[in-house]
Amino acid sequence: MPGIDQNLDVAIIGAGPAGLTAAYLLTKKGYSVTVIEKDPIYVGGISRTVELNGFRFDIGGHRFFSKSKEVVDLWNEILPDDFIQRPRMSRIYYEGKFYSYPLRAFEALWNLGLWRSTLCMASFAKAKLLPNRTVRSFQDWTVNAFGHKLFSIFFKTYTEKVWGMPCDEMSADWAAQRIKGLSLWGAVKDGLIRSLGLNKRPNDGMATKTLLESFRYPRLGPGMMWEAARDSVVAGGNQVLMAHSLKQLARDDAAGLWQMAAQSADGEVLLKAKHVISSAPMRELAGRIHPLPATLGNAMELKYRDFLTVALMIKSDDLFPDNWIYIHDSKVQVGRIQNFRSWSPEMVPDPSLACVGLEYFCFEGDGLWSARDDELIDLAKREMAILGLCDPADVVGGAVVRQEKAYPVYDDDYAANVVAMRTELEQLYPSLHLVGRNGMHRYNNQDHAMMTAMLTVRNIEAGQRLFDTWAVNEDAEYHEAGEEGEGPAGQKAALSSLRLVPSRLKAA
Repeated sequence: MPGIDQNLDVAIIGAGPAGLTAAYLLTKKGYSVTVIEKDPIYVGGISRTVELNGFRFDIGGHRFFSKSKEVVDLWNEILPDDFIQRPRMSRIYYEGKFYSYPLRAFEALWNLGLWRSTLCMASFAKAKLLPNRTVRSFQDWTVNAFGHKLFSIFFKTYTEKVWGMPCDEMSADWAAQRIKGLSLWGAVKDGLIRSLGLNKRPNDGMATKTLLESFRYPRLGPGMMWEAARDSVVAGGNQVLMAHSLKQLARDDAAGLWQMAAQSADGEVLLKAKHVISSAPMRELAGRIHPLPATLGNAMELKYRDFLTVALMIKSDDLFPDNWIYIHDSKVQVGRIQNFRSWSPEMVPDPSLACVGLEYFCFEGDGLWSARDDELIDLAKREMAILGLCDPADVVGGAVVRQEKAYPVYDDDYAANVVAMRTELEQLYPSLHLVGRNGMHRYNNQDHAMMTAMLTVRNIEAGQRLFDTWAVNEDAEYHEAGEEGEGPAGQKAALSSLRLVPSRLKAA
């Protein structure tokens, strides 16, 4: 293809938050970069914003907050004039009642009733007095932390919808990463503060997630951020090749270069680069490296959870005020419902219509994933009626957006498989860098994915792996507690003092 520089400093696989952060920073520093992206239209990966007839759909819901000042500063640099401040509201739907999330103490007690609340506290006390000493699964970890009764109400149904497996088959690593910093007493304390209306702190983008009363959001959705990043990369003289999939990746040691073959409908492009940054799923990358890595079998054992969004346009000013609602109800398959106008009024072009997105978690190729769009729209209408959220007769339109490999699965063997592949690639190919959620098979948030890219750029500049990208997002308290830049989960640890100790290989 004419106009493509085949001799590059860096070739990047994937134009999601990690890939585009790396491309943006490298472009600013004067490196020659080409990004390949298999999607023909959208950049941003799971953080993209899909547009249909003026309606915009956020794929999963992305609040913009981070405890890293460098991440927040980069957001402001890429998108200086298009953030809006939005009120935060999320609720849990359980047995026909709504619970604020995070919980409000008085509301939760009222909804659960005195008897069930008493059982929850008794179950919690039992878990603390007689904890399970052999913690292997998500269920073991969560029951130990909250008691079996609270686990069954607020964790089991929703978690099993998301992951498609019983909670006792999920690795405890998932709970340790995502909810480690959340304690029952902390939740009760925070709930009391919220119930009394005492927590009204503004959010500058660096607030703690569980304390947010408001959040910042790009007015046209998160894809706006990554479209701006792409435009800056291109304006800087580099390339973002859409509709190009990775075909093969091989190392030419004699030349000191990587050879990357990318396939499009128009033919094949060959890129030669000193470094490769990959945000592709580890399983896919392993199958395209030549020669095939010895740990290919480990990579093929890695699993992914897919999901799809069914967007409904409904005759209504607004159906509910929430940004989203978690559906803890086994009578319906939907796991979460987005209200796109609550994210940004500009996501919905017609003020007489509401637009909601019902999220269904599935595996690629199963019944939900393979269903026709009209079947999925009918299912969504029926389930909205079951939940009492709208009359199907008021639905005037619908659309389906599928997202493959949305979540890396934390099963019993994932950590050992990730370490095996990571170890081999680091030893054989120091100029191959894994970043992002699927690139590292780790449930990274958007800002964590960006951090892995930021540290990778520093490693490329230094000519060695000074910073340990695998230490990003190890401490779950990054999500749940603390102030920005304080303690082991803060900015200093994340972006200033994460140095790689070569002999220390940790489970992902």
